[in-house]
Amino acid sequence: MRIMALDLGTKTIGVALSDATGLIARGLETIRRGPIESDFSRLAKIIADNEVKKIVIGYPKNMNGTIGERAQFCEDFADKVKERFPDLEVLLWDERLSTVAAEKVLISADLRRDKRKKIIDMMAAVVILQNYLDSRKK
Repeated sequence: MRIMALDLGTKTIGVALSDATGLIARGLETIRRGPIESDFSRLAKIIADNEVKKIVIGYPKNMNGTIGERAQFCEDFADKVKERFPDLEVLLWDERLSTVAAEKVLISADLRRDKRKKIIDMMAAVVILQNYLDSRKK
C-alpha cells in the first residue's frame, strides 16, 4: 500500500509517494494546475499506477492554529477528492512551515532559484508525507 501526499498551490500541485513499506517519502512530480477535471485525471493515473490507498493533503493552518483562506481551499479540495475517489482514505495534515523546510533542503543542495521554483511544491509534499509517515511510527 502506498500513500500519496499533495501540496496544493494555486498554480501547481506537488506530489509525493511513500515506498511500499510506508516508511520513506519520495517526490514524484509537480502537476501544473488546470481545470479540476484535468487535475483529477492526472491524480487518477498516479493512484492507479502506484496502487495508492491513502491521500494526505497538506493543511496550511495559520501559525496560531486558526483556519485561513488557504486552509479552507484545502478542505474544499479534500472534499472533492473524497467524492472522486471514494475508496481512498483522505486526510488533512498540518503542514505549517513545510515549504520553508523544503526550501532549506533545496538551498543546501545548492540548487539555483529557478530550479528550486520548479520543484518546491513537490519537495513540500515530500516533507508533508515524511512527517506523516514518521508520526505513525510513534
